[in-house]
Amino acid sequence: MVNLKAAPFFLTEEKEKWVLDTLASMTTEEKIGQMFCPIGGNTEEGFLQSFLEEFHPGAMLYRPFAAKDVRKTHKYLQEHSRIPLLFGANLESGGNGICADGTYYARPMGVAATDNPVNAYRLGAVAGKEAQAVGCNWAFSPICDLDMNFRNPITNVRTFGSSQERVISFVKEQLRGLKEYGVAAAVKHFPGDGVDERDQHLVSTVNSLSVEEWDATYGAIWQEVVNAGALSVMVGHIMQPAYSKYFNPELTDEEILPATLSKELLQGLLRGKLGFNGMIVTDATPMIGFNTFLPRHEAVPAALAAGCDMILFNKDIREDYQAVRDALADGRLTAERVDEAVTRILAMKSAMDLPEMQAAGTIVAGEEALSCVGCAEHQEWAKECADESVTLVKDTQNLLPISPEKYKRIRLYLLEDRIGGGFKDGEGAIDKIKGKLEQEGFEVTLYDYAHPDMYEMFEGGVADVKSKFDLALYVACIDTASNQSVRRIDWVHLMAADAPWFMQDIPAMFVSIANPYHLVDAPMVKTFINAYTPTEAVIDQVIEKILGRSEFRGVNPVDPFCGIWGAKF
Repeated sequence: MVNLKAAPFFLTEEKEKWVLDTLASMTTEEKIGQMFCPIGGNTEEGFLQSFLEEFHPGAMLYRPFAAKDVRKTHKYLQEHSRIPLLFGANLESGGNGICADGTYYARPMGVAATDNPVNAYRLGAVAGKEAQAVGCNWAFSPICDLDMNFRNPITNVRTFGSSQERVISFVKEQLRGLKEYGVAAAVKHFPGDGVDERDQHLVSTVNSLSVEEWDATYGAIWQEVVNAGALSVMVGHIMQPAYSKYFNPELTDEEILPATLSKELLQGLLRGKLGFNGMIVTDATPMIGFNTFLPRHEAVPAALAAGCDMILFNKDIREDYQAVRDALADGRLTAERVDEAVTRILAMKSAMDLPEMQAAGTIVAGEEALSCVGCAEHQEWAKECADESVTLVKDTQNLLPISPEKYKRIRLYLLEDRIGGGFKDGEGAIDKIKGKLEQEGFEVTLYDYAHPDMYEMFEGGVADVKSKFDLALYVACIDTASNQSVRRIDWVHLMAADAPWFMQDIPAMFVSIANPYHLVDAPMVKTFINAYTPTEAVIDQVIEKILGRSEFRGVNPVDPFCGIWGAKF
């Protein structure tokens, strides 16, 4: 039986009665529905009503669109669902995780670079207040991962860095900000991403630390998360072989499973050793990391049987529901395990006061609450965070500050995702750099990737380049994005024509407004700045600092030199 009076639920007798009475009143179909969180798409009311009647979901997630429309959709669904819904969102960087017009506060690593926990609280508060305004009550954040491997393409700026002490401090402050506005957290990604260099969207990844190493790093973080009272934990498609074998020494290497399917990690480590009594949700199950160990019709109920309480997202939702029905019919999944999972889901909702708010008609705030979405106060906080976060990694050539008097003619290189539809994040912010520099009196020439200068590429020498510009400025926006194997600089393949071959004759400066690890590919650059978050507020602060009007205040949350000899010179 689930202890509903214990952490993190702390239910009163009355709230416990609601959970037990609701469970007793539910059909098997309703119980199955509670264990799923599908992605929403169609917002037409007739479709929504039919969807509720067929699937009875326990939760849903909508990708960001206009705040007023998000609120309208959430309100309709809550008013027409017998049991109140959890509405999730990736509130990792601010209210923009649920509202297209929400505040993009900062990437977590940008917050960490301020070395100021107040900014972590503000990250949670901005996201929480704007989510609350549209009826979103469940944050798929904070991220508790450690960015141990600079080659990892998906953790990176989504983390608070590589120090578990800073991660613990900042995660707890972000949790406090979310909780202040009634938004529950699904802290992620247990048992911890960032050791492997691969992306669990593409393959089941491996946290390869020993038991002792895990305890001293990820374990310390997760124990603090449990102790802080997080209501839910998101489990990744990540293997942890050392702890799997610790709890089951008979396991062969071939039998080790990712956490979403592993009784050893869910029951032994998370529930047992760490003492987590809350709700466990899988990471997105369409990921390849989930689907390659078992046939999907076996994997979905196997995740529930192993100890997950809710399945995040579907491939074919009807297939997934049928897989659970079939597993219940043949005994692979027991009615007792389903009741336990649904009890925890209902207990989480009760602990959040969702039944009372649904009954009172206040589960989605009134339209007046939308005034906070993207508001001036939140934008000012984002600006302050940007000011504190921009980090001067090195300036060994004593280039800074720059001015039009010293470096009138700038060749600007915009390093971005040129494949697969453009930017993954920050679209528009990077394009504003040219105009902002020109306003300061610089003459800026944009390197033309579509039509590169063939003479310069094959025949031009130093004199030719010097005749054109005084300073080369590289600005990179190669942001973290799912389903990417690497996040590295992809120089022009013909002669690496955009690389700074001329840097001993003409100075070069590099600014990254996303990935902080570009010195692995450009260690020769002697002036390097990390800014972490691709927003206009960050771009403005970068310009203020390179012009000498503002001090660099950021600290390195990771090793930007990537452990490479020579990168510090």
